[in-house]
Amino acid sequence: MIFDGKEEFVEALRRLVGEGVPPERIRVLTPFPLPEVDRILPRKRSNVRFFALIGAGTGTITGFALTILTTLSWPLIVGGKPIVSIPPFIIIAFALTILFGSLSTFLGFLLLSRLPSIRNIRSKEEYGNRFVILVEEGPTR
Repeated sequence: MIFDGKEEFVEALRRLVGEGVPPERIRVLTPFPLPEVDRILPRKRSNVRFFALIGAGTGTITGFALTILTTLSWPLIVGGKPIVSIPPFIIIAFALTILFGSLSTFLGFLLLSRLPSIRNIRSKEEYGNRFVILVEEGPTR
């Protein structure tokens, strides 16, 4: 459905949700952000945060494992310090935590948003400055 005015668009969206269409099946295109749409179509929290957590944890473990196993494989005793000394290894672990966390977050974003997708390409340029409601087909109740 294509609308020229904001008020009729918002009213049609409310009516559509009121009729029982699941919000997951509704997609809207607007020429500018509308806070009313966020109130009408609440979205669930994204699972990208789990990708970030797993990636960051993997980076931390990898950082400590890399430095500890390297010093155990090629020990270099300097000034009577212990071979495995955690404080200097924190820097490497922190860097790998940030690296793995950011890469896994990006990968999670691509996977969960199903990008790149070449079917059902719809852009704002197709409709100009109009308000559009797209309802995906699915099983009826």
